[in-house]
Amino acid sequence: MTRKQILATAFAVSAALFWTPVAPPTEEPALGYIVQGSDQAAAAAAVSGVGGEITHRLGIIRAVGARMTPGQVSRLRERDGVERVWEDRPVEIAGGFDHVPTDYPSLVDAAALHAQGITGDGVTVAVLDTGSHGWVGLYFDSRNRYRRLASYNAILGVRVPWGLIDGSGHGTHVTSIILNSRTDDEQGLFTGVAPDVDLVEVKAFNDDGMGTYADVIRGLDWIVDHQAAYGIRVLNLSFSAEPQSYYWDDPLNQAVMAAWQAGIFVVTSAGNGGPDPMTVGVPANVPYVLTVGAMSDNFTPGDGSDDILTSFSAAGPTVEGFVKPELVAPGGHMAGIVKSWQKLRRDHPQHAINHRYFRISGTSQSAAVATGAAALLLQVHPELTPDEVKCRLMATANPAVDPASGLLAYSVFQQGSGLISAADAVASTESGCVNGGLDVDEDLAGTEHYVGPARLDAGGNFYIEDAGYPWNGFYTVSGIPWIDAGSWTDGIPWIDGIPWIDGIPWIDGFDFVEGSPYPPGGTPWTDGIPWIDGIPWIDGEVDWDEETELLSINEWVEQE
Repeated sequence: MTRKQILATAFAVSAALFWTPVAPPTEEPALGYIVQGSDQAAAAAAVSGVGGEITHRLGIIRAVGARMTPGQVSRLRERDGVERVWEDRPVEIAGGFDHVPTDYPSLVDAAALHAQGITGDGVTVAVLDTGSHGWVGLYFDSRNRYRRLASYNAILGVRVPWGLIDGSGHGTHVTSIILNSRTDDEQGLFTGVAPDVDLVEVKAFNDDGMGTYADVIRGLDWIVDHQAAYGIRVLNLSFSAEPQSYYWDDPLNQAVMAAWQAGIFVVTSAGNGGPDPMTVGVPANVPYVLTVGAMSDNFTPGDGSDDILTSFSAAGPTVEGFVKPELVAPGGHMAGIVKSWQKLRRDHPQHAINHRYFRISGTSQSAAVATGAAALLLQVHPELTPDEVKCRLMATANPAVDPASGLLAYSVFQQGSGLISAADAVASTESGCVNGGLDVDEDLAGTEHYVGPARLDAGGNFYIEDAGYPWNGFYTVSGIPWIDAGSWTDGIPWIDGIPWIDGIPWIDGFDFVEGSPYPPGGTPWTDGIPWIDGIPWIDGEVDWDEETELLSINEWVEQE
């Protein structure tokens, strides 16, 4: 073998051992892009010109969607008529994560008013509670106007310009039911009852939901003093305490009556101590104010046939014989705002809906719904007095009725006039139908106090005192006799006879008031009420200090 042949062979062996042929380059992957041009046709022409695939025609933004390789995109950017090129990024649906649907605005006909532009605009609501968390839906209305007018810490006795800290979550939840201005992710409906009201918040309860009479009264005093400055028309009091005296002797009740006297419509929760009679607390036992019990849609929104009165909703009558609550509102498994760091959510994490919304049951929530409804009414009829607001809300409420018998499904001492209807109240022209015979000026002056129409018969059943109009418990064509004439000659036995938790529907369309006051009115206190013997504070066994006596937000109850 020649030298030349030997070198050629060696080179070939080396190449076989050490050189690996390079594969041809792989094809670039095609990705999604949005291409905007001077017009849609120009964008489409540019994409086609570089060999890209058009996937979407996006005329609304002068663009097309396309699939192209990076090389095609590079060439595309050099073409005439192309303005911008974006990567087509993935988008994840919210799925109700931020704003969940709430059923209660529709259940009380507030959603129908929202559709007409009636949202509580121009009405100021005061909420005395644990404070509230500064989320956008609470502090800004539906037009993104800042609507928190003032914050007052009644525990410290100071105005707080930067807002209140709610470590409990109760006040935040109640406030969100009243006025949350955000819409749900499904139908675009407002999640609060009166989304455009202005807010004055007062903190009188600590992170454990506890407060003293002195702190709450200081908060009420501040609200009345600043009523004119902030235009306060409605006051929400979602808390309760066990009565320790007649309504007129209780100092907190006196402060509540002073707010009513000043022209503020006061809404209170009946309390969560039901279902027994005479479980309504303070300040719900004040005869002037609107006291609200709780019903539930029984976890079937949109189906009213199985709606129920909740088992925890406190009931009347009061010791002084007044019918309480006056009406009911949704209070079962209510969706509202509670943040992850607030105590209610930490104590009951199983009721969290998402990172922001949380379910609570209680008459606190029912009072919040009624507060929102009152604000909607006052937007349309700002001339109404507190008595007139109460009259229209009660006169248009819908009672739960057994459709088979025509009897009330629940005692008047449990459901009052029935389920509140904001739309019917706004349309109503009723007046003079509540608080007949009562005089708040005389009451506060101590010159006269009042007894309501409730009595106890020989069989131990509560009834409304006979006013000369016999009724056997059935409806009549002229309306509902116990409101029309203040007469319950036979009464409806407490819980006996008609099952009170069997899901009786709330019936629409009854005319509640035909000129006679409901409740039939107070009469001057003389010798008391026949069933009050044996109550500890009447027998003088309770010694309490109104300055340090503890109050609490309504106790936690399980979802209904």
